Amino acid sequence: MGSHLMSIVVTGSTGHLGRLVIESLLTAGVPAGGIAAVARDSGKAASLAALGVEVRIADYDTPATLTDAFRAGDRVLFISGNEAGRRVPQHAAVIDAARAAGVAQLAYTGVLRGPEADFELAADHKATERLILDSGLPHTFLRNGWYTENYTENLAPVLEHGAVVAAAGEGRVASAARADYAAAAAAVLTGEGHLGKTYELSGDTAWSFAEYAAELSRQTGRTIVYSNVPGETLLEILTGAGVPEPMAAILLGVDKAIERGLLAGTPGDLSRLSGRPTTPLAQSVAEALKS
Repeated sequence: MGSHLMSIVVTGSTGHLGRLVIESLLTAGVPAGGIAAVARDSGKAASLAALGVEVRIADYDTPATLTDAFRAGDRVLFISGNEAGRRVPQHAAVIDAARAAGVAQLAYTGVLRGPEADFELAADHKATERLILDSGLPHTFLRNGWYTENYTENLAPVLEHGAVVAAAGEGRVASAARADYAAAAAAVLTGEGHLGKTYELSGDTAWSFAEYAAELSRQTGRTIVYSNVPGETLLEILTGAGVPEPMAAILLGVDKAIERGLLAGTPGDLSRLSGRPTTPLAQSVAEALKS
């Protein structure tokens, strides 16, 4: 028989989110042989291959390599690239390859509120959603909110200085753990009724930076304060720490978006899709402090 069985394909499979999605699919009972991991680097994908997952080597920057990344009938989780500024041409190449292959579903990880997200980090995501709509591909938009790990993975300077530094005022963040977003993506790839849908994915509870600092204080037994600084100060701190200026400006834009309430929504789509409450901030903090 020449027909190829549908695979569930995960791009960006060696990144944090991609690996968690593959774990979620395996936990949900998808056979390893029914999962394909698209990766740039076969070395980094070796641990996935060892699980029995099919590895397809492709590079977003080399469209010719994407020809074999997808097959007719595949359900694809398209995890956005992480190089702001280069993403639109990269994403266009992925969408073109998926359309040429005839995939059955393209689920894309964008950003909360899609077209209404008016901060710089969101620009590439908005352009990509537009390209997907124009492609006519059967799609699902997974508009991911913030990962709690964006904060908890970088605790060393916070603990060293006794301060959470941000330019977000009293803004709140409805974050969730990466594993929560991965479980939702797995549900969308394995379930029915998700084509043409847009999900606004965020944590069940929005927290403020003052509350985050208080939680760190509670768990460490030390005094950790929230230092709300002017934008110019945050830029100086970030560039002083070696963050390139364009990236520092993007990070400041995120804080200002938080201040305006753009990352605070709690519509509940994430816990509904994953079938469980999202990971509480306190739990993510505890796990980060353990490691």
